[in-house]
Amino acid sequence: MSKEQLTKSNARENRKGTPKASKWLFYLVLLPAIWGVCAWQGWAWWSWASAPPKIAETSTTPGEDAAVSIQIPEGTSSQKIGRDLEAAGLIRSASAWNMWTRWLTLQNRDGGFKAGTYQLSPTQPLSAVADKLWKGEVVQQRFTIPEGWSLTQMSAYFEAQGFFPAKDFTAAVSQVPYAQYPWLPSGLPHLEGFLYPDTYQLDGDAITPEAVIKQMLDRFERMALPVYQKNQNNTKLSLKEWVTLASIVEKEAVVASERNRISGVFNNRLKLNMPLGSDPTVEYALGIRQTKEKPLTFKQVETPSPYNTYINAGLPPTPIAAPGISSLEATLTPETTEYLYFMARYDGTHIFSRTLAEHNAAVAKIDQKIRSGQ
Repeated sequence: MSKEQLTKSNARENRKGTPKASKWLFYLVLLPAIWGVCAWQGWAWWSWASAPPKIAETSTTPGEDAAVSIQIPEGTSSQKIGRDLEAAGLIRSASAWNMWTRWLTLQNRDGGFKAGTYQLSPTQPLSAVADKLWKGEVVQQRFTIPEGWSLTQMSAYFEAQGFFPAKDFTAAVSQVPYAQYPWLPSGLPHLEGFLYPDTYQLDGDAITPEAVIKQMLDRFERMALPVYQKNQNNTKLSLKEWVTLASIVEKEAVVASERNRISGVFNNRLKLNMPLGSDPTVEYALGIRQTKEKPLTFKQVETPSPYNTYINAGLPPTPIAAPGISSLEATLTPETTEYLYFMARYDGTHIFSRTLAEHNAAVAKIDQKIRSGQ
């Protein structure tokens, strides 16, 4: 083969190898580079789309990172939730929300996005917002019913808190739910005394008179009822009588150390068939509240009423307030005492007396102090 032919042959071989080298160059260099650029752009987009819409540390407008209230109605699709969140400025991208929703589904996580009212912050990342809705961390409303409150006080409180009208609560407590709570005494005109005083939490969307009543009756059933059942064989009081007497003890006792003694005085009076002579029962009957400066008058004390324990022996027809656990327990364990009377000093304590003469002397002593401004 001549030199010229050899040169042509090598040239042809070189031309044959060029496409092969270009192909390897594409797969080994260019394609990974393209993938890398696409991956970087995708990650950059996702990092942006899933980040909080607002960064709290750099916020300059007052309140721009404040929590936003948003309601998710029952049956709302995840796509609709994403659009609503984007419109509310709580996430940056509804598309990113849909991708995250798909990811949660692929993980086979139980449950789903829960309906309700939420407080969400634009400083939270998309994943945190989704997790909150998935777990159903809806807005919680907290309320506290103090010991010794009546149904009238409760209804006014709930209305003042903006939960529901007082009249709705008053109507609801007149419907005694015997089917759900068969232990409730028969013939109750309302639930006075059986709504356990405590602090409660309910979902913001679940604040209704019925829901509140159910939670408070459940708490009574769990906290108070076992106390009575445990001591039922040691008392002559029925469940209704127990709660009624405990409600009077609750209203009379201010100092905890006197609770069992006051219970003992009432226990002695009941044994002797003496009227209990309790001011709070008259206040309940008349819908008033006496003060140191304006005590009950003789006319008020003599006003006829089934709740007036000055003119009626025994217990009133129903409890007059919601007794706490301490008063309920004290009613079952009255102090053994000879006292039959007590008079308030208006500092939370009382003067206890064995005879009417001693009691009248105590009353005169307290009246003199009030008149002298002491």
